[in-house]
Amino acid sequence: MIDWNLALTTATKLSRPGPEMSAAEASEVVEELRAGAARSEGPVREFSDLHARSATAPVLVIDRPRWVEANLDTFKVLMDPLAAKLATSGKAPTGMTRTVGEKVGGAEIGALMSFMSSKVLGQFDPFWTGSAGEGGRLLLVAPNIVHAERQLGVDPHDFRLWVCLHEETHRVQFTAVDWMRGHLRSLIDEFVEATDVDSSALTSMVTDGFAEIVKIARGDSEASIGEVFQNDKQREIVDRLTGIMSLLEGHADVVMDGVGPEVIPTVAEIRRRFTERRQGAGGLDRLLRRLLGLDAKMRQYRDGAVFVREVNDMVGLSGFNAVWAEPANLPDKAEILDPAAWVKRVHG
Repeated sequence: MIDWNLALTTATKLSRPGPEMSAAEASEVVEELRAGAARSEGPVREFSDLHARSATAPVLVIDRPRWVEANLDTFKVLMDPLAAKLATSGKAPTGMTRTVGEKVGGAEIGALMSFMSSKVLGQFDPFWTGSAGEGGRLLLVAPNIVHAERQLGVDPHDFRLWVCLHEETHRVQFTAVDWMRGHLRSLIDEFVEATDVDSSALTSMVTDGFAEIVKIARGDSEASIGEVFQNDKQREIVDRLTGIMSLLEGHADVVMDGVGPEVIPTVAEIRRRFTERRQGAGGLDRLLRRLLGLDAKMRQYRDGAVFVREVNDMVGLSGFNAVWAEPANLPDKAEILDPAAWVKRVHG
C-alpha cells in the first residue's frame, strides 16, 4: 500500500531545518526538557490523583527527523491489519498498478509528515512497545519548542516547563490507566475492519467526496479529508475516538493550567500568546489545517477542557476520575459537549 522508505526520504527532503542553535545551546535545551518532564510528574500526579500501576513510559527529546521516523513506525504498525485485509480479499492491486500506488502513497505520507514535523511540540506515542516491555513513550520535539518560544517572545525556561506539564499529563494518563492503550488499539482495529475494500464502494466514496473537499478548502465545511472518506460505521468509531481524544487533551490542558501557576511565573502570558498563535496562522496554513483536520484538534482541546471543568464542578475530582475506571465510562463525542449527560449516565 505504501512505500515507507520513500515516505521517509520524502519527509526528510521536504522538512525545513530547525532554528539555529549552537551545540551548547542544543545540549542545554535537551537537558532542560528532560529535567522538566521529570519535574512535572509529581505535581501532575498530585493534581490529577492518577498514579501509575505499570512501568513508566520513557521520555525522549528528539529532533524533527527522529519525530518523522517514530511516527512512520507507528503508522506501519497501525496499517498492517488493513494491508492484511486487502491481501486476503484478493482485491489488492498487483504489478505496475501496485508499484505506482505504493510510490504515490509514500510520497503523500512523506509530504504530510514534513508539514507536521515542524508543528508538533510534544506527543505521547501509546503504541510503541520497548524491549523491556514499556508501554508507550513521550516525545518532546526540541527544535519546535525552541522555535515556538522564540516566535512567541516568552521566557524560554517557563515555556519549556509549560510544554512538559501538558505532555507529562499524557504520560501519566496512559501509565496510570493501564487499559487505555489496548482500548484505543481495539477501536483502531475496528476502524480498519470497517474499511470498504470493494472497488465500487471506493470509487463512489472518492466521487462523492470531491465536492466536500472543495467545501473544506473554501471554509464552508468543518469536515477533514479523513472524514470525507469514511463510511457510516467508521464515523461511529471516530465519534468514540473523538470523545476519548477530547478527554485526554482537555484533561491535559486543565492539569497544565492548574499546576502551572504554582511553578511557572509567566504562565498567564504564555497561555495568552499561545492561544493567539493558534489563531494567527497564514492563509495556506489555515487551509492545510482544515484539510488535515487540525482545526478539529484545536476544538478537542477547548471542548475537552470545558467537559473536564464542568464535570469537576458537578461531582468533584473523585467523581470525574470515574472516567478512568473502565472503557464504558469514557465519554463519546456527544457527551463531551454535554457533560451533564455523562454525569447522569455514569453517576445516576
